[in-house]
Amino acid sequence: MRYDNYIGGEWVAGAGYSANINPSDLKDAIGEYAQADAAQVAQAIAAARAAFPAWSTSGIQARSDALDKVGSEILARREELGTLLAREEGKTLPEAIGEVSRAGNIFKFFAGECLRLAGEVLPSVRPGVSVEVTREPLGVIGLITPWNFPIAIPAWKIAPALAYGNCVVFKPADLVPGCAWALAEIISRAGFPAGVFNLVMGAGRVVGEAMVENAAVDGISFTGSVGVGRAIAAKCVARGAKVQLEMGGKNPQIILDDADLKTAVELAVQSAFYSTGQRCTASSRLIVTAGIHDRFVEAMAERMKSIKVGHALKAGIDIGPVVSQAQLEQDLRYIDIGQGEGARLVSGGGLVTCDTEGYFLAPTLFADSSADMRISREEIFGPVANVVRVADYEAALAMANDTEFGLSAGIATTSLKYANHFKRHAQAGMVMVNLPTAGVDYHVPFGGRKGSSYGPREQGRYAAEFYTTVKTTYIG
Repeated sequence: MRYDNYIGGEWVAGAGYSANINPSDLKDAIGEYAQADAAQVAQAIAAARAAFPAWSTSGIQARSDALDKVGSEILARREELGTLLAREEGKTLPEAIGEVSRAGNIFKFFAGECLRLAGEVLPSVRPGVSVEVTREPLGVIGLITPWNFPIAIPAWKIAPALAYGNCVVFKPADLVPGCAWALAEIISRAGFPAGVFNLVMGAGRVVGEAMVENAAVDGISFTGSVGVGRAIAAKCVARGAKVQLEMGGKNPQIILDDADLKTAVELAVQSAFYSTGQRCTASSRLIVTAGIHDRFVEAMAERMKSIKVGHALKAGIDIGPVVSQAQLEQDLRYIDIGQGEGARLVSGGGLVTCDTEGYFLAPTLFADSSADMRISREEIFGPVANVVRVADYEAALAMANDTEFGLSAGIATTSLKYANHFKRHAQAGMVMVNLPTAGVDYHVPFGGRKGSSYGPREQGRYAAEFYTTVKTTYIG
């Protein structure tokens, strides 16, 4: 079956089509999805620009109702949509259903935010003059999303953009168009006027570039690789467009001597390996103090024996496949790099044979590694982690902060002193105490520091910082 782009309230055939293949079963083709060309991107942007004047000044109740309708349908279809997500991205079915539920809740949250738009009325320093500070929609927003969260990340960009009165041109990752199309189909029936929301699928070098370079696009929100993000930022700044970037991570997970060993092992396993390690918040740097190091490595190796790898839809599976052949090759290349650098391979390191042909990789753990190894500094984005031994908390904190990234950072400890110090001194946008580095709520800010993020935070009420512009009005 073929699935088209959605432009100006109509389903439009693509300039070409691309097959969407299940990474758990390479014989399972989910469908053929449209590939837009630059002309279709321009058409979508023009439709959004034409719809903006009326939508940006429309009643907030209509916006709220439409967003709530989207959220309700997503939640009602969570198992169906979760199955689609697991098929095309490779998350296990429980994880996929959880992600779909999160997407539904995001739309419902922003349905409420439509009704909570607030401003300020302040006295002027001049007698008889008052000041109003209000927020207005930014305009036409280009949204570019990654493959690892194919419905949650689109939701947390699309929902606030529409809630605050913007019009949207949405480009999903080329690897996972299925969830994006399903979400667009739901949005198409929710009551939004034609042109308010547009879906253009296709390659980033065609669709993404056409969005970024178009002067009619007022802002770009991008989640993806560091290199692409920096290139987008340069182009947006050059033409004065607003930009929001969420990029890479090399998230540290500190394990202190006083940590509960069972808790530390479980949160490390979840941080490093669940969702096949394909999360920007995953931790592939396990920084462990000397007193617990040997026991931790031994317990990790034992715990990893029980991790089940297999088809994402199969019951009892803990980890599904890597998303693609290219990603699998990258993961295997880093495993070779780690061994070549002298790290000790504790567990995993090879492919897993399953009933179907897919991109199955055993969760892999290195030890006896150092902070200057490439596996300690570069984002792998797969189920590969390494343990680095340090002397004490001070050394662990210094190593945790010694990175170009700063998205998420975790600590396992029973010490209130160290937990409080880490919360303040970890150079990351999100800090986890006795919890996995991956796993965040939908109603609070998401984002990092240093090379991980650029621009305002995503999610929650902080989303208004990007999707609106502030106006100050003086009244005499």
